This record gives sequence, C-alpha cells and structure tokens, in this order.
Amino acid sequence: MTEPRYLDFDRAEWALLRANTPLTLDRADIEKIRGINVLLDVDMVEHTYLPLSRLLNLHVQGSHQLATVTETFLGTPPSPVPFVIGVAGSVAVGKSTISRVLQQLLARWPHHPGVELVTTDSFLYPNAILAERGLIDRKGFPESYDRKALLEFVSRAKGGDEHLEVPVYSHVAYDIVPGEARMVNRPDILIIEGLNVLQAGETGAFVSDYFDFSIFVDADVDDVRGWYIERFLTLRETAFVQPNAYFRRYADLTDEEAIEVAAEIWTSVNEINLVENILPTRDRASLILDKARDHSVERVRLRR
Repeated sequence: MTEPRYLDFDRAEWALLRANTPLTLDRADIEKIRGINVLLDVDMVEHTYLPLSRLLNLHVQGSHQLATVTETFLGTPPSPVPFVIGVAGSVAVGKSTISRVLQQLLARWPHHPGVELVTTDSFLYPNAILAERGLIDRKGFPESYDRKALLEFVSRAKGGDEHLEVPVYSHVAYDIVPGEARMVNRPDILIIEGLNVLQAGETGAFVSDYFDFSIFVDADVDDVRGWYIERFLTLRETAFVQPNAYFRRYADLTDEEAIEVAAEIWTSVNEINLVENILPTRDRASLILDKARDHSVERVRLRR
C-alpha cells in the first residue's frame, strides 16, 4: 500500500501541536488583521495559527542552522537570506487574512522580527496593458501577471538583495498605481501571497521554486462562491462608493441585482480560474488548510 503524501490532522489534533506557544496577539490586533467578511477570532488564532507559526519557526531555525553549517564549511562570512513562504488559494478564500496573521505571529518570535508580506497583485499588468492584450476579463489568470518581474523579485530577494522595489496595487482603482512603489529590505521572512504562486513553469524557473515552505488555503467551491458574493455585497457599500472606484457602477445596485452580478462574475471568471489554474497546484503545497463554512480550519494536511 502506498504511504500517504500528507499527514492528516483534525482541528483538535492540530491544536495540540501548539505546545506551550504563547498567544502574542490580542483581540484588537486580530480585529485589525481580519479581512472583509472573514471570521477570525482568538480561538482560531490559538488553535490553528499558533501551531502553524510554531512549525514555521522551527523551519526557519533549521534553515538558518543549515546555512551556518555551509558557511562554516566554506569559511565564508554569514550572509542571511530570507526564508520564503508561499500562500496560495482562491479569490475570497481568506488567504490574505491568513498571511497577515502569520506575518504578525512570526514577527513576534525571537531572532526573526523582520517579516514582509508581498501580494502578487503588485505584479499584475496595468489595466492599459491588459486591455490592449484582451485580458481585462482574465485578471487574476496566470497570463495577467508580469511573471518575469515577479520571478526576478523573488529570486533577488532569496539571493539576499536589499532595497527591492515592489509596485503598489490599488484595490479601489483596480489597477497598478503609476509611479508608486514600496521597498522590501532583506527581511528575515518573506511571505508571498497570491492566487497562482504554486504554479510550476513549463520551462525554466518559476516563483514557487524559491519557496522554503508553501501553504494552500482550501475550501468547498460552493462555500468560496458564497464568501465571494458576501464580500461583493460588503464592497458595494464601502470601497465601491468611493468616487475613483473602478467598480463605482455597482454601488447603486439593489441586493438582488448585486447578488446576480457577483454570481455571474464568480461563474464566468473566478470559478474558471480556480478550477483550471489554482486547484491543480494544491498538492504542490507543503501544508493544506481545509476551511469550513464559518472560515475555521477543520483539517490540516502536512506533507511528509
């Protein structure tokens, strides 16, 4: 009989692996981290994300120890490089919230306080280029990203380069902000979050080749569809009402109209991307988080 590729933990079994890891976030911290319509509370952090932060901390320590051994053998001075974590999953599955939780928890462990989070939205082509190429309706699909620029950023970060510029993406304008960038200065840990970060390139290198650990956030497709529609309804009353919002035209829809529009966008765009491009990368992850309807993690699968 073939040995399973993953160790499987239910919620209670996984929670025990927290061991004595202290909770370093309070309710106010958690509320700031929580995404739109994503349930996140102290119990979820304690029972799911503290054990995960402990596991990741052990991986980071092991990586540093291995690097020290190699440097000692070669007689070279220490040259720290980031430990890179990839977080993948569907639109509306909550991967951004999970990434922010991990960023805050990992920064509170000793020896690696510098934790940066970069989303692949920053490497989407500007809308003008997408429109020119007929890709506006395929935003989020692999071909809508400047994969060469993303790969160069991650490879340079993993090589220990400092002062790396990352474009700024506005979710209100639904576009790259011209002339704006943020700096990433050789963090201890770099989290790369995005829809398709676990894809493998057909030829040459791909961004996932540089990951030291990867996480896939999974859920039933019908649940994700419901979360997407709920988020759309919330955005209709918040981000969409801003004068410069790309989706300003949806702000005045009735509930029924908004649900119909959101369901159509989900079916014609996001579900196709999920089924064709995102889900096939799931088994490449080091760890899979299976979410229940209430956004709690009901099972964790850890690659052997």
